[in-house]
Amino acid sequence: MKLSYFLLVLTLILNKTNAQSKSPSPEIQIKLALLAAPEEKRAGAMVYGYDNNGNLTVLRNGTNEMICLGDNPREKGFSVACYHKEMEAYMQRGRELRATGMGEQRATQTRDAEVKAGKLKMNTQPSILYVLSAKEEDCDFVNGTVKNSYLRYVIYIPYATSENTGLPLVPSAPGMPYIMYPGTSRAHIMINPPVPAKQ
Repeated sequence: MKLSYFLLVLTLILNKTNAQSKSPSPEIQIKLALLAAPEEKRAGAMVYGYDNNGNLTVLRNGTNEMICLGDNPREKGFSVACYHKEMEAYMQRGRELRATGMGEQRATQTRDAEVKAGKLKMNTQPSILYVLSAKEEDCDFVNGTVKNSYLRYVIYIPYATSENTGLPLVPSAPGMPYIMYPGTSRAHIMINPPVPAKQ
């Protein structure tokens, strides 16, 4: 009796775990990933997503300059991103390093060193990254809709500084652009709009 009850509980736990880690259909992943991109860029954007084994894969080839990255089902919460294709080498290298178990800080330092050494290509012109996030309970993975989402903007300008852009190092008002990591290959303008009221 006790063994049967234990097996039942174990089965329920495993089923719940598998349900949480299983990726939505490619169509839903594409729909959700494109929410991070401007509307006029969505139709031609390339989209990465995940298979049921958690492997990153191309879900749709693109025809314009945007690349979108779907939500990782293995990570808590909801986060999708779209960026200019000139950023692909840098972004792909970051994914490779993190896949080895390397922490975010070390992966960033490694990429910086590789860019400086000429081993890794970095964009030479300003390039945009859009990041859309939400709590997991606010995302419908069946119909591909999200509520109470938050969109922030990152404009990469390698080696830019506060002095040559006029941007502050910290925002002095809600939503004010500011520069992060000035003077480095990952220097970028950060724009965090005020958090909208909940829907």
